[in-house]
Amino acid sequence: MSVCITCKAADGATVVGPDMFESVKAAIGTSGYVQVRPVQCLSVCKRPATVAVTSVDGYTFLFGDLQTDSGTAALVSFVKSYQKSDYGLVPWRERADVLRKGMVARVPPMRWSPDDGSAPK
Repeated sequence: MSVCITCKAADGATVVGPDMFESVKAAIGTSGYVQVRPVQCLSVCKRPATVAVTSVDGYTFLFGDLQTDSGTAALVSFVKSYQKSDYGLVPWRERADVLRKGMVARVPPMRWSPDDGSAPK
């Protein structure tokens, strides 16, 4: 999971990214199954705070408009579903409302078939 630490609130002065990073990192813990890393700008500056959830063979999900409290809880739940699903495709109904509304992008894995868009074999 990548958390933008340069995200600023709508006022342009308050940096909200570091709080989101610390909150998510504390909530996820150090299980070794999920790496939470701080990153510089995810280029979704109009929708702070921004977080990307990804894996080697899974979809990448990019979420914006996250508040520390509600966003952290939603992300923890999402990651649990993400880990159990095929290719990280978490069913819409299993996503918290804040993530449904905050969806910026869903990017297929690199190994996805370039010929027909189907899952890799």
